[in-house]
Amino acid sequence: MADTIKVLLVDDHQVVRRGLRTFLEVQDDIEVVGEAADGAEGVARIEELKPDVVLMDIKMPGMDGIDALRKLRELNNPARVLIVTSFTEQRTVVPALRAGAAGYVYKDVDPDALAGAIRSVHAGHILLQPEVAGVLLSQEETNPGQGRGGSLTDREREVLGLIADGRSNREIARALVLSEKTVKTHVSNILMKLDLADRTQAALWAVRHGVTG
Repeated sequence: MADTIKVLLVDDHQVVRRGLRTFLEVQDDIEVVGEAADGAEGVARIEELKPDVVLMDIKMPGMDGIDALRKLRELNNPARVLIVTSFTEQRTVVPALRAGAAGYVYKDVDPDALAGAIRSVHAGHILLQPEVAGVLLSQEETNPGQGRGGSLTDREREVLGLIADGRSNREIARALVLSEKTVKTHVSNILMKLDLADRTQAALWAVRHGVTG
């Protein structure tokens, strides 16, 4: 199928990878193209197999999931990474999202919800479980971009509101009747003006400051 979502599994526990593969292989629109047991192997396999979505654990021997995310960012790899982990502490949640994760779910997630999460991040959306978003939104004292919203143009605020709604660049372009290239320029300007690292931080900033699409 031309629209099949190619998925790579990165987890140091073989039983977890086997369980994920068993479930995902029965999904008509999802294909598991490979596996890796740690971050370093994961990065190599991602570069080799070019998956659309990566399911990655955080705590792994050697290179962990956060370092793997940072390496993928250095390589400008376009794969969307969905963190699937049992760790819920702020000290693991926040760095993973700041390193570029497109979503964050727990290993006890309902199988159908996991498939939905894969489809969502593949479509360009940011996916966070409510309690995870709560952890980030509670960081008032360390939040980047605080008080800088006044520097945004009206159009940039429109784009930011749609980012907060989980829209992809393509969807934003369609909603505002703009080209995707123009939307990308607006997103870059928003991140620069608010001193934010990525769309996830931008979405959380927008929620905190009441900017909606």
